[in-house]
Amino acid sequence: MADAAVALSVRGLSLKPGAVLFEQTIRRGEIVGLAGLDGHGQDAFIETLAGLRPPVAGEVLAGGREIRSFRQAVRSGIAYLPRDRRATGIFPSMSILDNFAIATVGRDRRLGLISAAERRKRYDYYRDRLSIVAPEPGHLITTLSGGNQQKVLLARALAHKPDVLLLNDPTRGVDIATRRVLYAVFRELAAEGMALVILSTEIEEALVLCDRILVFREQELAASLEGVGRSSERIISTMFGRAA
Repeated sequence: MADAAVALSVRGLSLKPGAVLFEQTIRRGEIVGLAGLDGHGQDAFIETLAGLRPPVAGEVLAGGREIRSFRQAVRSGIAYLPRDRRATGIFPSMSILDNFAIATVGRDRRLGLISAAERRKRYDYYRDRLSIVAPEPGHLITTLSGGNQQKVLLARALAHKPDVLLLNDPTRGVDIATRRVLYAVFRELAAEGMALVILSTEIEEALVLCDRILVFREQELAASLEGVGRSSERIISTMFGRAA
C-alpha cells in the first residue's frame, strides 16, 4: 500500500483556530476510516476533503491541485456521498433514473443530443453491480426502500468514475443484507485502485472495512491506527483522551 500512488493528501490542515496542524496521505487502493465522538472533527474533515467547507489552515490536494470548492473536488476526481440521503441526497419528486443521472448528464450525449438508451445502459450497469432492487427506473425514487435509495446515490457517485470516494456514514439506516452488499462493493472498488474514505459511527464497521482509522478528538487528529493498533479499545480510549 505504501508504494501505491497518492490519491489525496492534506498539508498543514487545521479544523479550528489554534488546533494542532496535521498532514495525511491517502493512497489508491486504501480504505481509510474516520472515527470520533459526535462533533469532534470527523464530519468537518470529510466535508473539507469534499470541498464543502474551507479549512482554517492548510490545503487539500488531489492530482496535484488544491481543492477549494466542491466543484473543484468533482473535477479532480473526488465523489462524495452525504450522510442524510433525504435532506441532501435524493430528489424525491424525480424518478430513479433521473436521480441516478442528474449529476452526469453529459456522459449520455451522443452527437450533441441526450441518448436515452445510453443513460439506461449506464443505469443498468450500476443497478446490477450494486444489486439495486427496483421497479422500472421511471418510478419515483421514493418508491424504493431506504437501502435501495442509498444504492442509487452510490451509483450516482460512482458514475463520475472517481479516483477518491468519500462516504459519510454510508450504511446508516440500511438493513443487514444491504450492508453486506455495500461492504463487498467497497472492497471491490479498493481492489480496483480507488481510494475510499469512510466516516462510520460504528466502530466495528470501521474495523471490518478499513486499512487505517483516523480518530478525531476536539477538532484535532488524535491518532492514526493501523495493523495491530486497530482495536475497539484503542479507538474508544483515543476518543475519550485516555491512554490506551
